[in-house]
Amino acid sequence: MIGHAEGKIIFKGERYVVLDVGGVGYKVFVVASSYRNLSVGESAKLWTHLHVKEDALELYGFSHQAELEFFESLISISGIGPKSALGVLSLAPVDTIKRAIASGDTSYLTKISGIGRKTAEKIILELKDKMGFGKVSFGGEEFKEDADILDALLALGYSQREAREILQKVPSFVKGREQRLKEALKMLGK
Repeated sequence: MIGHAEGKIIFKGERYVVLDVGGVGYKVFVVASSYRNLSVGESAKLWTHLHVKEDALELYGFSHQAELEFFESLISISGIGPKSALGVLSLAPVDTIKRAIASGDTSYLTKISGIGRKTAEKIILELKDKMGFGKVSFGGEEFKEDADILDALLALGYSQREAREILQKVPSFVKGREQRLKEALKMLGK
């Protein structure tokens, strides 16, 4: 199993990079946040998961160990494949997704292409216990505020990707729905 790879990025494709490790180019699928931060010609270190299928070997790469561990938790759920898991991780940082799961918010997860209400409920049901949340909910109000801000940005005409990316950049010390929305709009230049 390939658990870690370090080398130079020699190509960027659609949601994947080719990482040259000792003269061998590995095609590595990466989450959106990692994809944006990787540039051709630069060195990269990625935590990896080798997914073995009947007709292919696919390598998935992550900048942080926590992303890899969460990815592996997601693909352990029946019906969630690596592409769907990558989509979930591209939605927001791992901590934000964990808050969504802890608060039982299916609407946040259904914003991902290919994840319907039943699949979102299944993710929440299976991971809530695995992550030790049980019936306890934490960060629910803060998470609800971010979900509301995301909806407001979508209503203003921003794409899902733009809205999620800018919301991730709003500093955590900015509190309150209105203040966080104002900060996001200011960062967007409006």
